[in-house]
Amino acid sequence: MVVIRFADAEGKRRALEALVGGFSFKSWSSGEMLVPEDALPQLAREDIPFTFEGSAAYEKLATLRDLAPAEV
Repeated sequence: MVVIRFADAEGKRRALEALVGGFSFKSWSSGEMLVPEDALPQLAREDIPFTFEGSAAYEKLATLRDLAPAEV
C-alpha cells in the first residue's frame, strides 16, 4: 500500500470513481489516499494526476489519522 495526494478535490473525486469496486483504499479529508500499488496504473490510464507520497509505513499513517472522536 502507498500514500498518494491529489492537488484538488476534482482529481480526488475522479480517482474515487476510478477505484471504487476494483480496489480497496482509504481516503482522508487532507487530500491523501492509501491505495494498493496495483491501483497506480489504473489512475495513470484514466489520466488522473497525483503525487506519490511514499509507502504506507505506520509512522506515516499515524500522522494522517484524525484522533479526535466524532460527535454522535
